[in-house]
Amino acid sequence: MIELTILMPCLNEAETLASCIEKAKGFLARTGIRGEVLISDNGSTDGSREIAERHGARVVLAPRRGNGIALSTGIAAARGRFVIMGDSDDSYDFSRLDAFVEALRGGADLVMGNRFRGGIEPGAMPFLHRYLGNPVLSFTGRVLYDAPVGDFQCGLRGFVRDKILGLNLITEQLEFCPEMVMRAALAGLKIVEVPTTLKPDGRSRKPHLRTWHDGWRHLKLLLTFAPFSMFLYPGLVLLALGGLLFLPLLFGPVALGQITLDTGAMIFAATFIITGFQLIWFHALARLFAVRMNLLPTSARFEALRARLSVEIACQVGAIFLFMAVIATASSVGFWAWNGFGPMDPSAMTRVASLVAVLGALGMQSVTNGFLWGLLSQRAPAEIPAAYTDGLAAAPTHNS
Repeated sequence: MIELTILMPCLNEAETLASCIEKAKGFLARTGIRGEVLISDNGSTDGSREIAERHGARVVLAPRRGNGIALSTGIAAARGRFVIMGDSDDSYDFSRLDAFVEALRGGADLVMGNRFRGGIEPGAMPFLHRYLGNPVLSFTGRVLYDAPVGDFQCGLRGFVRDKILGLNLITEQLEFCPEMVMRAALAGLKIVEVPTTLKPDGRSRKPHLRTWHDGWRHLKLLLTFAPFSMFLYPGLVLLALGGLLFLPLLFGPVALGQITLDTGAMIFAATFIITGFQLIWFHALARLFAVRMNLLPTSARFEALRARLSVEIACQVGAIFLFMAVIATASSVGFWAWNGFGPMDPSAMTRVASLVAVLGALGMQSVTNGFLWGLLSQRAPAEIPAAYTDGLAAAPTHNS
């Protein structure tokens, strides 16, 4: 059985591909590891495929353009139990993969290279990438996913093939690498880091990476898969702050030292409550969608929520809020009528209007989000058996 596949994505890397393959083959020969060198070609037109075959590498063709497509194609085609992947631009040293193999044999599921610990040669990484992009994205990833990784974007990494295939990675471009890390962390895989080096690539053309465009895509991906940090925690904070401010202001101005809070602050508090409540709903809906699509793992707490929350429960909660809004409106109109429909205190009217707006908004949010929850909770329709549909197709028709 092949133990290790050394995988390289390739898109017009004729200048550097041969060197990378020979280094990888040299590593396998030096260590005696039973392995293969696999090139996942992404549509090269410069003879890269022929170069790879001449140098003894196995070549698979990615179905369409995209770094993530090339890598996922290669991982699926790999024959080794372990896979070590890296760019084929000669910036990584494929002759020195010992630390990756040792960590994989030691039980790690994902072994990340860390270029900052191993050494970055002058000119190997642009200034913005080294001192802004990579540190910010890596810090964000560590905070959001509790991943022990100091270099999220490092392209040289090793992993247990079946464990990564089980993550069902979905991105097709350069975000594939950070997606692998965050999805592995969410799945509870064992992640370790080893130092690795980075030298200037050997190509005469510009790299495929676009600094701001790809940086934003990486950040967007990190935020998208973090519904707790994006929705739940901000929602809870806003709801709590809004409630603590709104309730006292219902009964009149509140003095805080030399500052007096009145109806203006009440309107802000109402906005906090409505926004926070919706963010909490967004979290529940996003989590449900992600779990149904196998993008995020579930949990016992979330499964308990799924078992209890239904369209009926959401509508009942919404009806209570809406009923309270109607009662508040009727009470204020009745009080106005009692006073002969004369002038009303603007401050008092603002308080009542704010209360009605909050209760009405929470009621409508509960009802509409509840129906969306119900829609996302539906099972996929069962497929009609092929034999039945074939029979329908073959059945004769009768014209009257």
